[in-house]
Amino acid sequence: MAAKRIGILTGGGDVPGLNSVIKSVVYRGSEIGCKVIGVRRGWEGLTHVDLEDPASRTRYILPLNRDNTRTIDRTGGTYLHSSRTNPSKMKKLPPVLEGGEFPRKESTKKGETTTTFDVTRAVLKNIGTLDLDYLIAIGGDDTLSYAAELDRQGVNVIAVPKTMDNDVRNTEYCIGFSTAITRAMDSIERQRTTVGSHERIGIFRVFGRDAGYTALYTAYVTSVRCCIPEYKVELGKLIELLVNDKKHNPSNYSLAILSEGAEWQGYQVKEYGEPDAFGHRKKMSVAEDLSNEIKAATGDETIVSDLTYDLRSGSADFVDRMVAVTFAGMAMDAIEEGRHGVMTAISGGCYTLAPIPDPKLGPRRVEVETMYNTERYRPVYSRKFGLPIFLTRA
Repeated sequence: MAAKRIGILTGGGDVPGLNSVIKSVVYRGSEIGCKVIGVRRGWEGLTHVDLEDPASRTRYILPLNRDNTRTIDRTGGTYLHSSRTNPSKMKKLPPVLEGGEFPRKESTKKGETTTTFDVTRAVLKNIGTLDLDYLIAIGGDDTLSYAAELDRQGVNVIAVPKTMDNDVRNTEYCIGFSTAITRAMDSIERQRTTVGSHERIGIFRVFGRDAGYTALYTAYVTSVRCCIPEYKVELGKLIELLVNDKKHNPSNYSLAILSEGAEWQGYQVKEYGEPDAFGHRKKMSVAEDLSNEIKAATGDETIVSDLTYDLRSGSADFVDRMVAVTFAGMAMDAIEEGRHGVMTAISGGCYTLAPIPDPKLGPRRVEVETMYNTERYRPVYSRKFGLPIFLTRA
């Protein structure tokens, strides 16, 4: 095998299972004679590092071995830390690159012109200086979009999909999804006692900016109504359904789960703050807005719970540990075979290697026609024969 030095990084939001990938890559690497170099803070580790400065090198580059990764899979988060950095669209050059000449692009939105810099040249130089034969990038569609660009630039890249939204294309499953659903399910089942005790309508907000998988699958296992970004519900009908659910419940309460990007007809989720490196702004709580609409229309009291960040906290469940370890093994298999430009994936319920998704296609979305009941605002439970275990196809 030609590869001897493998870089590994995690980008975007953390999810449980990342450390299992990192540890498994390190252990497998030690068995086949490879050194594994951890790049800290995602793509920032390759844009901000000054490899001539020992302090900067220590901050961003961490050689990994069995000793310093032995126990990391027992906890959640990412041992290598993370950031939302897009080297191809940086609003400001990092200090180490100030004064350098890099391609720039100007764009105007709402009368305001912004300039971004593409520092890919510096990233390629740092990868060369680190003498990396391969780079394993673990992330969601944003992180992997730049991984695809690096592969086009000649870097040997292997991608590993992770996101609690489960919306990366070319795979039916992403690391972090099962734990997120398990956390949401447990929280909702616990909070039934409080919502029921006060005889209210409970509204739960979960992650899902563009795709409704987290809300839909949580609703699937808790038998709750849900709203997803792929379909704009009718507000009056939604409120009527929830009021009727409450009326016919012996404990006099009802529940609904909303993706953070869910909307109803005539309503658009509000955003706030500066866009991140990939152009995403934080979303105001659609759950709070729905709560206000319910109270105004019916006088019913609600309880709103934001389950977002809690779902990505803590250690991974069985499914995410199993998939993470398996994806890591597949990544190392691909390296041993000399493959690159591929992503570990599940397709048709089976483990496979797939192309790194084309970022122009955007995230994978719920197929409303087969997965979401637009009359009842619930998941579709029928006609699942022949589907893979996660009930969707890549």
